[in-house]
Amino acid sequence: MQLASWFIEKEDNKVICQLCPHVCHIPENDGGKCRVRVNKEGRLYSANYGKATAINLDPMEKKPLYHFYPGKNVLSLGTFGCNLHCDFCQNWQIAHEADFGRSMLPQEVAELAHRYYVNQNSAGVAYTYSEPGMWYEFVVDTAPLVSEYGLVNVLVTNGYLNKKPFLELLKHVHAFNIDVKAFTDKFYKEKVCGTLKPVLDNCAAVVEKGRHLEITTLIIPGLNDSASEIEELARWIASLDPNIPLHLSRYYPNYKMHIKATPLDILEQAWETAREYLGYVYIGNAPELDKSDTLCPVCGKVLIKRSFYNTYKTGYEGGKCLNCQNHIRGIVE
Repeated sequence: MQLASWFIEKEDNKVICQLCPHVCHIPENDGGKCRVRVNKEGRLYSANYGKATAINLDPMEKKPLYHFYPGKNVLSLGTFGCNLHCDFCQNWQIAHEADFGRSMLPQEVAELAHRYYVNQNSAGVAYTYSEPGMWYEFVVDTAPLVSEYGLVNVLVTNGYLNKKPFLELLKHVHAFNIDVKAFTDKFYKEKVCGTLKPVLDNCAAVVEKGRHLEITTLIIPGLNDSASEIEELARWIASLDPNIPLHLSRYYPNYKMHIKATPLDILEQAWETAREYLGYVYIGNAPELDKSDTLCPVCGKVLIKRSFYNTYKTGYEGGKCLNCQNHIRGIVE
């Protein structure tokens, strides 16, 4: 275990964790809602520090990040623990049940990332799979070492952290994919045991600080798939920057939720609605819809063709559309 940050010591050996909006009051020998921040003798510790439950070399597009080093790989690490409790969790085995992991030191991760950069077309490290916000101290210790090699740090996250810890984390991370699970507080309270506003505030902070942001929303039939909600989501993203990519992902039954998979026509309707406000909208988990290509927002020509996780720059070079010469904003290479 590693001594954690962002907590207050109280009387009777209790602690108050201030990392996320739950602000858990944790008695001695107990843990917070995330399972991994635990009180030992009146001090808060991270039980998953340096423990990696998954280590892979993934395409950057798998995060998904379509506009950040497209075609590159990224060393991807995950741990256990999560501060939300989604009925539809896609990684519930490691988020809510696992308590193991291969032990790694921050310097070891940075050195491994550099080897992959040299040999495997890798751009850096992605903290992903479960909730990397609950790996807070390890990410904060590791990311600067990765940066020293000239590599990037990526966070695939639910965005559910308090403002001050998030801003501190933001200093070390170059790109985010933030999971905006729905655009109503009702959904957050009933289906994921959280609230919407902190997530939206942290999305805005990423943009304000000039970091790369992409947003993913899992479309669940009857819960967050209405045209009006998709419109509100897209309009809000456009108010931050209309060039932020939005990934609309197809839901499949998993964990505690057994609703049928999202109908393809609902996904297409959501795509059409969001495209009225955003330059770049993609559909994930539904390759039959062929909505993973990057299109020029001016002339509509294919700039970047994707087939599963294979990426081909067919109409894009030097930051411009080869057809209409439009300067394409928001693609980092």
